[in-house]
Amino acid sequence: MECAAKGLAAEPCAGGVADRRCGGCGAVAYCSRVHQIIHWRVHKEECERFAEQMRHINALSQFPFTFLEPPALNHEFPSARCLFLQSIKLHQKGLWKSECICGRDVAPLKGLSVEAEWNLQSSLCPCAEPKNPVSSALASWEAYYQWRSLPLHSPVAVLLHWPLTLYHCVQLSRTQTPRYDGQDTLCIHYLGPEKELLQLAAFGELRALFPSVQIHIELVGPEVPKSRDGEVVNISRYACCSDKSCCCKSSIGSKDLSCTAVTLKLWKGFYHERCSDILKDSVPQLIFAPNAGVAAYPSWMPTIEMIRQTGIPAIFTDFCEEAAHLASCCISSITGQPLKIPIQVNPFRQPVAAENNALYVPCYSNCFVFGM
Repeated sequence: MECAAKGLAAEPCAGGVADRRCGGCGAVAYCSRVHQIIHWRVHKEECERFAEQMRHINALSQFPFTFLEPPALNHEFPSARCLFLQSIKLHQKGLWKSECICGRDVAPLKGLSVEAEWNLQSSLCPCAEPKNPVSSALASWEAYYQWRSLPLHSPVAVLLHWPLTLYHCVQLSRTQTPRYDGQDTLCIHYLGPEKELLQLAAFGELRALFPSVQIHIELVGPEVPKSRDGEVVNISRYACCSDKSCCCKSSIGSKDLSCTAVTLKLWKGFYHERCSDILKDSVPQLIFAPNAGVAAYPSWMPTIEMIRQTGIPAIFTDFCEEAAHLASCCISSITGQPLKIPIQVNPFRQPVAAENNALYVPCYSNCFVFGM
């Protein structure tokens, strides 16, 4: 952890690790007492808030999975994420390629996001229709795994956090608006996609989560490659497993658009720049922005103002509770209104921590921060 006073003090940080933690919150660290004193004028306003966040930080890492055992260190892999993927024999395979630093570029990989496979046995992944429809709203990873008859050593939650978080947001939005009340069509504007562009096949799970519903998702963001702007992707089957004899191999996706369960359309650019064109054909029941970094990127400000004017329900998530708090302050200052959905932990957050998390509060958790 870096010294929290780095850049504030005239004298450089002392060598070594910043291991002198604040005695009040324990969330920030310093290289020396001198730097701690210098930083107090900044930290005193946030110390109590950080302390409250730290009191329940253990809950953020409580998952039912058994695949999260930390692997032994290995100098052959450049990051903890790559090392983790190698430990479960999925490094640089299928849908998992973009989960490590070895596969970040989405531009030249057109089509891979839909054709890629789980590279897991059928018993470890949701490659076919569920045995039973969802009887009640899912509220945890454990409930999802039980419903899908998956063992807790299956790592699919690492990728399925995208569609499951989206599913959870729809459930939350139902409490705020009657716009979606079991209709046969669900339209969502999905803002700021990045890594998801290589994992679109995972969104096929929305077919099981919303049976008999036509789902239309507009993916809008600056990371969409120019070559894919306007591209329409139809997902009419689940991502396949590695078993050659599995029924998922013979499940051919329908070319009839009226039978397509999930339709995705890609838009390059910021939402406030493209919204007028999108709304001509697509009025959403929900606007969703995962891991948005609202406080870090000023480009969100005109988008939030525009959402305020439309009155469409919007839910943002961020990397940790403090990022969510800062985002909520930004949003409230723009809208002049308190949040309609309070900050809360996302039960379907990704179970593997982000690389190089520089936030003061050392946790990785999507938190809901915005509801119109």
